Order: sequence, then C-alpha cells, then structure tokens
Amino acid sequence: MRSLVLGLQEMDKTQLQHVGGKGANLGELSKIDGIHVPEGFCVTTAGYRKAIEQNETYSALLDRLTMLKAEDRDQIGEISRLIRQTIMETIIPSDVKEAVTRYLSRFGEEHAYAVRSSATAEDLPHASFAGQQDTYLNIIGVDAILRHMSKCWASLFTDRAVIYRMRNGFDHRQVYLSVIVQRMVFPQASGILFTADPITSNRKLLSIDAGFGLGEALVSGLVSADCYKVREEEIVEKRIATKKLAIYGRKEGGTETTQLDPDQQMSQTLTEQQILRLSRIGRQIEAYFGCPQDIEWCLADDTFYIVQSRPITTLYPIPEAKTQENHVYLSVGHQQMMTDPIKPLGLSFYLLITPAPMRKAGGRLFVDVAPRLATAVGRETLLNTLGSDPLIVGALTTIIERDFIKLLPNDPSAPIPGNSDKGLPSAGSQAPFENDPTIVSELIKRSETSIEELKQNIQTKSGSDLFDFILEDIQRLKKILFDPQSTAVFMAAMDASAWINEKMNEWLGEKNAADTLTQSVPNNITSEMGLALLDVADVIRPYPEVIDYLQHAKEDNFLDELVKFEGGQKTRDAIYAYLSKYGMRCAGEIDMTRTRWGEKPITLVPLILGNIKNFEPNAGHRKFEQGHREALEKKQELLDRLKQLPDGEQKAKETKRMIDLIRNFIGYREYPKYGIVSRYFVYKQALLKEAERLVRAGVIHDKEDIFFLAFEELHEVVRTNKLDDRIINKRKEDYKCFEKLTPPRVMTSDGEIIAGEYKRENLPANAIAGLPVSSGVIEGRARVILNMENADLEDGDLLVTSFTDPGWTPLFVSIKGLVTEVGGLMTHGAVIAREYGLPAVVGVENATKLIKDGQRIRVNGTEGYIEIL
Repeated sequence: MRSLVLGLQEMDKTQLQHVGGKGANLGELSKIDGIHVPEGFCVTTAGYRKAIEQNETYSALLDRLTMLKAEDRDQIGEISRLIRQTIMETIIPSDVKEAVTRYLSRFGEEHAYAVRSSATAEDLPHASFAGQQDTYLNIIGVDAILRHMSKCWASLFTDRAVIYRMRNGFDHRQVYLSVIVQRMVFPQASGILFTADPITSNRKLLSIDAGFGLGEALVSGLVSADCYKVREEEIVEKRIATKKLAIYGRKEGGTETTQLDPDQQMSQTLTEQQILRLSRIGRQIEAYFGCPQDIEWCLADDTFYIVQSRPITTLYPIPEAKTQENHVYLSVGHQQMMTDPIKPLGLSFYLLITPAPMRKAGGRLFVDVAPRLATAVGRETLLNTLGSDPLIVGALTTIIERDFIKLLPNDPSAPIPGNSDKGLPSAGSQAPFENDPTIVSELIKRSETSIEELKQNIQTKSGSDLFDFILEDIQRLKKILFDPQSTAVFMAAMDASAWINEKMNEWLGEKNAADTLTQSVPNNITSEMGLALLDVADVIRPYPEVIDYLQHAKEDNFLDELVKFEGGQKTRDAIYAYLSKYGMRCAGEIDMTRTRWGEKPITLVPLILGNIKNFEPNAGHRKFEQGHREALEKKQELLDRLKQLPDGEQKAKETKRMIDLIRNFIGYREYPKYGIVSRYFVYKQALLKEAERLVRAGVIHDKEDIFFLAFEELHEVVRTNKLDDRIINKRKEDYKCFEKLTPPRVMTSDGEIIAGEYKRENLPANAIAGLPVSSGVIEGRARVILNMENADLEDGDLLVTSFTDPGWTPLFVSIKGLVTEVGGLMTHGAVIAREYGLPAVVGVENATKLIKDGQRIRVNGTEGYIEIL
C-alpha cells in the first residue's frame, strides 16, 4: 500500500506520480545543502484517489468531460463546476484524516500552514502548468487544513486547468493531485527568481522580481515588482517599482491586503547584498537541477526560504558548441521556409548534404556564423548574403555593435573558406556564361538523367550495401548542387533583379519593377506544379459522379475505386501523371521523413476540388498567359520610358540585357531544391523497405520508427538487428516537446535571442510591418492556415500562415495575396508570389496570432505592411 502522507525529506523526483511535480521538486530542494525549505508534508495522490475512485457521480461527469474539445467552453465550465462540487461534498476517508492529523501533531497543530496543490502533470520539464491549481495561505487547525485540502483537490477541475490539459494532450483520468502542507513563513519580502532572463532567454542573465509581504500580491498582478538583473555576480540593472500594496498573513488565519507607507512605496525591496546572495542561491539550485529554473522565494528574518523551483519550459535550447568561446547561430528553417522541427533521420540527411558549420537544437538546424563574424570581409559578405531579411541583418548588426564576436587580430579581412550559410550553394565562384536559355535546359536534363539512374541502381541494394550506396549518391547530388554553373545561373538572375529594382527606382522613380517582370517565367518547376493541378481539375470537371466520390473519399486507396465511375480511369491517370512528376513533394519537404503526396495522395483531393469549385476550365493556361503578357508589356513600357531619358538608348540596352537574364534564368531558382527532394524520396522508399524487414524481425514496432534514428544509427541497427526501444520512445517524446517551441532567427551561445526590427516611417496607424516581396495592394478575407491539409479557400482569399515552402504552391493559385511569418526576398513564397502576381508581405512576426481567421485585411506588398480592416 502506498503511503497516504510523506514528509518533505522522504520525497524526490522518482515519486512524481505520488507527490506531483511541485512535491517532487520540493523534496529535491530540501536535500540541497544550505537551501532553506519550510518544513512540512505531502498528502499523496493515493489519498485523492481513495477519496474519489468509488464516486459514481464523479466518474460519470468525467466521462462527459472526456467527450469535449477545448473550444466547448460553456459545457466545460458547467461540467467542471459539477465535478468541483462533487469533490467538495465527498467525505475525506478516515485513514487519510488520521495520517494528516498524525503529521500535524509532529509540526504543531497551533501553527499556521500553507496548503498547496501539486498535480502529477505540473512543473514538468516540458509542460509547466504554472498557476493551474490553487494555493491557500495561513491556514490554522486540523479541520481548516482538511477543508482546504478538499478545495485543492477540486481545483484540479478549474476551467483553465481542464482546458490546459486538453490543449497539451493530457488525459484527465491520468492526472492526479497531491496536497502539500508547509509551515507558513511570514516574510518581509518575496518574489520570483529566473536563472535565465525570461525576456531575452540569456542564460547568463539572472532576473529577480521582488515585492513586500507575501508573493501572492505579485503572482495575482496586484502590485508591480522591483526587477533586478545579475550577470556573473554583478548587478547590471535595477528597476524600482512603486509598490502601493502588500499582502500579509493575519494572526487569526487568512491574509489581508495593506496599503504601504508613502516612503516605503518607492524604496528598494532587497539590499544589494541580499540581491547577490539570492542570485547565488539561484545558481546553486540551477546547478543541482541541471537546467534554468523559475524559483519562488521569500525573505524572513534575513533568511531566504525557497518555496518552489520548476524548470523554465519556454526557453529555446542552445545549440551545442565544441568550444567555450562565443558563438552566433542563424536558423536554417527561416532561410528554408520551414520552421517546424525535423525528425532525426531528416536532420542527418540535411547534414550529409550541407558544407556549412551546422548545429542542432530543439529539432532544428542552425548555422554557426561566428567564424564569419570574426573577419571584416566575412561580416560584409554575411550581411550582403542575408540582406533580403532585415530582421536577421538587424540582429547581426546588434551583435557586431556589441562586439560579441571579436575580430581576429592577425588578418581581420581574411575571407572565410566557402561556407554556405544555408547549406545550399553559396554565391562564390560564378562561372562566366552567355545569356543563353539552353544552359537551364541542359542543367535540368543532367539532373533528371542522374535521378533516373539512381532509381534504377538503388533497386538492387539492401542492408549495409544500401547505406554505402546512398552515401556515394549524396556525393553525386552535391556535385550537381554545388556546380558553379548551376549557382551562377540563378545568382545572375537574382543580381539582375536587384539591379532592375535599383536602377528603375533611380531612373524612373518606380519601385520593385522586377516583380512584374518575373511573372510566368519558363522552367519554374514549382509554379508549374500549381498550374498543373488546375489541369488535373479540368480532367475531372465534366464528371459529376467522380466529383461526388472524391468529396467523400477519406482513405488513401481511393484511387483504386475510381475506375467504377464514368471518367474514373481518366481521373486516375491524371492524378498518377501528376504524382509521377510531383509526388515527392509535400509541405515541410526539407524533412525527408515528412509524408509525401505520392505516399498520401488524398492530401491533394481538397485542393483539386477547390480548383474545380473556384476556377473555369483552362484556368492554368490563362493564368500563365496573363502573367506572361503583363511581364512583356512591363518590359516594353520600361524600355520605352528609358529611351526618353538622356543617354536613354544605352540605359534601355543595359536594362533589356538584365530583363532577359531575369526571364531566362530566375525560374531555375526553384530547381535545385526539386533535385534534392526527388533524391530524398528515392532514398526514403529504399530505407522504408529495410524498415519493413526490421518490423518483421521484431527489432522495431513500426516502420516509421526509423525516422527517429540518425542515418549512421539506422545503418548500425540494420547491421546488428538490435535496438533499445527506449531510444525511440525518448526521441518521440522530445519531438513532441520541440513542436511546441518557436525557433529564433538569431541566437547566441548565451541562449540570448536577438531580434531585429523593421525601421520604417509613415506606416498607417496600427499597421503590422513586414518585408515587401511582391508588389501590389489587395483587400480580402484572411484565411489563417497552419496546416495545408486544413485549407478551405474561396477564390480571392488572402493566405496567412507561418511559412510556405514549395509544398504549399498548389494553394497559391486560389489566393489573391500572401502573408507569412518567415521569409525573405528570394525565399520560396516570395519567388512564387511574384511569378503568380500576388501581393505578398513576409517576415511578419506573430502574423498568425495578430490576424484572426476570417478578418478582412489589406495586404500592401509594395510598402510591406498589413492593415486589419
């Protein structure tokens, strides 16, 4: 039989299921030398379960609650109220009462106690649940303590606790509550200490909030707190707040709110010595737990008491560094337009391809740019390379101004060897070439031939041979990817775009002229993919039976049944033809473990049905022709206007050459990634065959378990037929935690997140600023879509999302404008928006939170802002 009550000294982190997160942490704290924790005991979850497990009303209400979703607020409120009432009316079992009375007699029944909830899903490393359950202060006497214990149990079902559990995937039946009873401390001051700065995430900056009296005044937001910041034993910042009120304990029990004397209101709560002493206690606790902590403290008779410590769950993990020197990390996801976490197999494939100095953190990749920032030339090149993302450039400029990375003393202008910042081709060595469109055709043909050879050759490989073969083929892929001619082609087009925008502004006073010129260019594999899905819709449109069948199709084998209907065979052929060219694509495609359209064709069905509903026949062809016409008209208009200027013939001649470079070569910008994901898909299918063999041999449970192993680890498992289950389980848990994190664009090795900002004047009031990447102004309904599968678009909607990579392109034909949280001038969404002629603003911080689904908005892609109308 589990103990009904445990003393604090008897509790530790192994007893989470019995004493809850808060209890486990208090038990650990009480074991640290020199740390004062008010004495007390814990009524374990066994007591709570004993009280409620036979209660049929409670069980029936819980059944009803389990059926609801977080959005069903009214029903949650009503059922939660009934559950709380049921718990409050439940008689506490006699043996629980006896155990509580016995422990109280040890500490003294006449003393005042704090009665605090501690849930099994609380203060965990990945979910804090902070403040979800109740705490009662200055409770005196056995009866009062037992009554407040029931209140704590009931607080497991406050509306906010129930909704938080639903949102974080915790089962109400699997979460239990223990109650901590601790001797009351009557402090002169109290507050919260964060061992990492909660604003910037800097792990070296410790932050203390302090106020007079009990901490409840701060936690409830009743008063402002003093704030002190300490870095390496030095107070680097102090903000003294006006503290008009304080909460103190009353002699007869309970608490009261008191008005402070005017001279005390502006006085500093803690002395300098106390601030430094408290910061040392914080660092000691952090070292014990091994991660940054959020600590509740109080000060009584010049002794600091610690009443809680929990991990700070909101911090983004720091990439691991091999040295103690300062490092600066750039997010690869922001460059690649995919900020979701990537599974271990996906990460290792990306690492096999890139020559850049990569680091992993939070399931994402970061480039360490410290070596580049250590030389004058490196700094200049880096800022120029990333010039299309002002938020990254702004952050890096801040880091340079702070002198966080020192310039090398020997040769400050020595260039850094060819590291590419994105792990994709650097703008380094450009081979000279003519403005000849056949260059692109040749490059594409070479890549396609190579992929066909790969498909043939890989079929004969298995076991260790397969892994050696893939490593060999990746060398081939790198040769194609980093071919100087391939890089030179799209760099020439990008440089020409920049030249056109600069010169047309200077000569003609026209902004972003290149945007129109890039519409409907040849050889853009990604924009062609969006138009090709319109052609698939054209095949299906004449067949109402097929359309009706597709509207109800749910399973991935829907293609097999199609042939029963008139037009079914044609539909099937059209979808298979589309998949043979684009089936390796999907949203988030740089993670090779993501499910491809070829593996789950049902993903495309809503998009095809949307195209049938929103467009007339032959829309793909008409869209392309319209863009093509607008681009050529723009070209002619610019040349005609230039010829009127002094030295106009020369200006027009130069401009025509640049426009031809853009038209011939900018479409190829999207091709290298298509080459990568085409190969990824071939590798993945071969590795999944190995996974099926591992499942049959009982080495893994599910073939997709291999996604949670790095390439080398998987090779070892295939070689030995051995794997510890716990590795996969742990990584699945980690991945779930990573999904909740938002990666920063730029962070330092101190964990500090550095934010750039848009420096702009004359924006309309309340406008949300971003980066203008595709000209034009458009008004319409905002559709906030975080997952492509949930897209339900009407013609004329404006898409608002966190990022768009090539897998999102089929949606672009249905929208009239684009807003994303990440991106730059040459990232995927911007390139395709320009080619389709869609006004677009990217790099809009928190766009999916600031803009609500269904709101009417105006997107200004020329000036770079959004207005909510």
